[in-house]
Amino acid sequence: MSGASAIDRAREALSGAPRVTVLTGSGASAESGVPTFRDAAGLWQQVQLEDVATPEGFAAAEPNPAHRALAALEDRVGQVSLITQNVDGLHQAAGSGRVVELHGSLWDLRCTGCGTTRSDHRVPLPEVPPRCPACGEWQRPGVVWFGEGLPPGALEEAAQAAREADVFLSVGTAAEVAPAGSLPLLARQAGAFVVEINPQPSAVADEVDLALRGPAGELLPRFVAEVGPAR
Repeated sequence: MSGASAIDRAREALSGAPRVTVLTGSGASAESGVPTFRDAAGLWQQVQLEDVATPEGFAAAEPNPAHRALAALEDRVGQVSLITQNVDGLHQAAGSGRVVELHGSLWDLRCTGCGTTRSDHRVPLPEVPPRCPACGEWQRPGVVWFGEGLPPGALEEAAQAAREADVFLSVGTAAEVAPAGSLPLLARQAGAFVVEINPQPSAVADEVDLALRGPAGELLPRFVAEVGPAR
């Protein structure tokens, strides 16, 4: 299938979809200067995690055309649910409203004592590690570390959005990390039209209905901008 006809099919699918669910991975933020993780040029191959797993490491990143296109999609279809594996907050910065952060947010601080969570966008923080204003214990980043469970209710909300989708967009993810990687398959089993947007085939590429190969920031704006009139 030619690139043009694939773009047309994606546009047509979205134009008639009451409910759209989107899953994004690190590839969605790559064009904002946030490194991906698992490819040959990815983060784990180049730098120490401490250099980027801090607010300072993400402070210069801005939403790219992929983030903005997904935010604009909310005005063009009936309902959009956005599920992200990213912790950078760029979807919200672009204007997306309903975002499920499967792996938490780097901009949240969680108390290691009382467990309360608060948002803090100051860069740099005045004290590292910061102290909880409620109980005085140390606060950690509100992200999911290896071996930890997902935020309470996040997977259930994501799975429900996948099952309810008429169209499911899998954007910038290799679909190799469980349980997020199974969401496109869950959506397709429930009857959704699944579109994969990624430079390389993902682990579930053979199971999707349509694959668009290339950067999300280049491909998404090409068909989202023509999905019906903005309401």
